[in-house]
Amino acid sequence: MSNITNNQQRIALSAYFFLSGLAFASWASRIPTIKDMFNLNEAQLGTILLTMPICSLIGIPISGWLVAKYDSRQPLIVGFIAFAIILFFIGFVSNTTQLVIALSLFAFFMRILNVSGNTQSITLQQRFEKRIIGSLHGLWSIGGVTGVGFSTLMVYMNVSMKIHLMIVAAFTLITAIIAYRYTLKKDKSTTGNKIILGKPDPFIVLLGLLVFFAAICEGGMFDWSGVYFKEVVGEKVFTYGYFTFMGFMALSRFFSDKIIDSIGMPRMYIYSALLVALGIFTAIQFPTFWPALLGFCLIGIGTAAVFPMTFALAGTSKKYSPGIAVSIITTYGTLGFLLGPPFIGYLAHAIGLQNAFYTFLIAGLMLIPISQLFFKNQQKQKNE
Repeated sequence: MSNITNNQQRIALSAYFFLSGLAFASWASRIPTIKDMFNLNEAQLGTILLTMPICSLIGIPISGWLVAKYDSRQPLIVGFIAFAIILFFIGFVSNTTQLVIALSLFAFFMRILNVSGNTQSITLQQRFEKRIIGSLHGLWSIGGVTGVGFSTLMVYMNVSMKIHLMIVAAFTLITAIIAYRYTLKKDKSTTGNKIILGKPDPFIVLLGLLVFFAAICEGGMFDWSGVYFKEVVGEKVFTYGYFTFMGFMALSRFFSDKIIDSIGMPRMYIYSALLVALGIFTAIQFPTFWPALLGFCLIGIGTAAVFPMTFALAGTSKKYSPGIAVSIITTYGTLGFLLGPPFIGYLAHAIGLQNAFYTFLIAGLMLIPISQLFFKNQQKQKNE
């Protein structure tokens, strides 16, 4: 076991990022199916979706405590086993109460595995000279693309959600158990493992806000892109939009590390924000198949680098260990997922889904002033 190489550890962690994206996208791509199954309107769907970020929020302090107390690989594997089992049960829900319970547990364990996985990625990054965090997040997106692609096939072939999620859950469970022996060991930090109450740390707050607004955009695409393509664009195979968004986000993440090295993070945040805003605007103003598809391409490219960049910056905190910094910043992201998709549901019920999508445009543009303030503060501290 001691002769496991850094590359093997990277492959194992890559598998976990891939599986997380695969399982999440498999669920999210079936949201329109669930909407029809239980005859839900947008507001009712928004309320049900609200349970996921609430339970994810509950999972954050527990995740932070687990990665501070144990090696991150332990909560990572427990999270994945529970995650896969609950995905299996989502396919068997027969009423909204069962659905809410299943989604609550699904979100809770997804947060455990996400914080654990990102903590491993920060520690593993230190063993490589080149950037690898962007490519790990890229594999999450590849998993998402694979999940949506497989879902599209299942919808096209009229395969039931029950069989569909059963297949994905079994694959996730088996692969997670196989990859576990190759994961990084002894990454528990000896310092910075306690949250310090008092005056807010601008470093953490600004990174948190970046993740918050990025989460509103990403969460909106995860939860509402299928519904948008089905009800606004009028496509029977409603997963096309989600598939396109995830595909271009995945592709861009594999190039993001090199682009960041070339132009720097401050510019990358600006370009990301502008691409998100342009993509949303295109999809809203031209709600037909090809223009909407182009818009979703741009949104995918725009959102790609934000989470990897921000988590990488979190790992440089002088106040907290990587695990605690990631768990605090993830809280902001979860609030974005908490407020964004349900808010769109209520807004869509009032003014229509097409107009409600302007929320994502505003959220995307907010990345510009916040990121520039962050880097201005960092430069100021360096000069002092």
